[in-house]
Amino acid sequence: MRMIEVQALQKTFTLHLRGGAVLPVLRDMDLAVDAGECMVLQGPSGAGKSTLLRAIYGNYRPQSGSILLRHDDTMVDIVRANPRQVIDLRRRSLGYVTQFLRVIPRVPTLDIVAEPLLARGTGLDAARARAAALLERLRIPHKLWDLPPATFSGGEQQRINIARGFCAEFPILLLDEPTASLDQENRQIVIGLIDEARQRGSAIVAIVHDAETRNAIATRLAPMQALEAAA
Repeated sequence: MRMIEVQALQKTFTLHLRGGAVLPVLRDMDLAVDAGECMVLQGPSGAGKSTLLRAIYGNYRPQSGSILLRHDDTMVDIVRANPRQVIDLRRRSLGYVTQFLRVIPRVPTLDIVAEPLLARGTGLDAARARAAALLERLRIPHKLWDLPPATFSGGEQQRINIARGFCAEFPILLLDEPTASLDQENRQIVIGLIDEARQRGSAIVAIVHDAETRNAIATRLAPMQALEAAA
């Protein structure tokens, strides 16, 4: 089943501090991902990999083209979706995991991880139980669960972000360097989570620079090239 379909996507950035110069990043970009696939974007820095993920998530608005995402039984174009539709997509269908945790002041780690389930209406006890299981699996010490993660190490914050992203079992998952700050043992745990999500039928688009992780999770590679290099 088709879950993501990117068609003829064009994205540029205007550099206002350089006299309004226009920087092309994506041009005529096409991409299709089915349920149960993990597509890894591959290419040099500046090829537009993170830009593409942010466009799929609705953070960047392309100049033209479409990004169709399966939401319930229909395909929704997030490029043209209104804010309420985008919020609903993110609540129920579209997850995004980066290597950086947006630290929320005074909110305990357990509730940060449980929040995607709570936003769907899952009961507090069930959401916290799922969050606790992920924190346990990702080796976050129990003594930290009731503390806000602002002072945690970078690796701990990344694992909390991973737990939060996988808590709700989204049908579509975007992963931007999810294992960048992790040691070998924790990388293997995350590889396991990604594989389980794919086996459940999630469609995954990932950016992973570590060759071992990329080879372990990818069912397909999508080569990308900086437009200047392609010219």
